[in-house]
Parts: sequence; structure tokens; C-alpha cells
Amino acid sequence: MSREELKAIIEAILFLSEEPVVAKKIAGGIGCTVEEALELIRELQQDLAEQQRGLRLFEIAGGYQMGTAPELAPYLEQAVGDEESGHLSGAALETLAIIAYRQPLTRPEIEAIRGVRCEHILQNLLKRKLIRVSGRKEGPGRPLIYATTPDFLRYFGLNDLHELPPLED
Repeated sequence: MSREELKAIIEAILFLSEEPVVAKKIAGGIGCTVEEALELIRELQQDLAEQQRGLRLFEIAGGYQMGTAPELAPYLEQAVGDEESGHLSGAALETLAIIAYRQPLTRPEIEAIRGVRCEHILQNLLKRKLIRVSGRKEGPGRPLIYATTPDFLRYFGLNDLHELPPLED
């Protein structure tokens, strides 16, 4: 099979998948080594960018996923409307940032940092699967402990938490 045919198969696999696909799974699907699959993925990534196509290939949450070209966002929002975009409120983003940078932590710890109650915001973030309950803290009341999820990484286009921008002092 030619390289172009293999890249077309990879493109179709990634287009159909709602979740990021790891290179090992792609390699198994096209019958090659992980190294060969990674090389083909990089070529496909470059092809899509150079041809200024509407779709791009992103490395997200330990795998690869198709998505729209970021520079097309204003046109997509106008055409599709942003009621479907699922934007987070400022309070939700602030709460999510606290969790992302200081996880794992409890609601009282988050509220101490924010200075306001956040139980409804936490419920919303849990529904969106951007955070999860990772356990209970020992001590009075045994409060829930919150941490981010792989959906958080996908939402923000991150491969892992180390890609978060550094905090300013």
C-alpha cells in the first residue's frame, strides 16, 4: 500500500473517532510499526497545514484527533452559532484553573482561594466531565477531592498537564 493510501486510512480513522486515538492503535489498524505510524501521522499533519485545509490533526491527551483549523473559529461561530459551542463562564474557568494547577483539592480549599461558594460551578464542571471526584480527604466530613479529566485536556487542546502555561508570581 502506498504512503498516500496509508495516510488516507489514518485520516479516516481519526475523522470517525470522537476520542483521541493512540499511535499504537493506528499502527495496528494499518499494519505497521508505531514508529512508521508516527511518521505517517506527522506527514498527514504537515499536509493538512500546508494545503490550508479546514481540518487539522492535533496531538491531544496522549493520542491524535482531527479538529477544525483554529484560524477558522470566527467563521465557524458565525455559521454555526455559539450557543452550541459550550463556552464556560469566567467563574467556571477560574474554578477550573484552580483545580488544574493545584489538584487534587476539595471544595472548601477551592472556595478559600476564590473567596466565594462554588458548589454549582463544580456540579457544572462535573456534568461536562472536565473534572472528576478523585477520592475523599481524611478528616471531618471527609470532603470530596477534585481533579481534572482527559476531557479537560481535550477541551483545552493539551497533551498533558505539563503543557499548562506557567503561573506568574
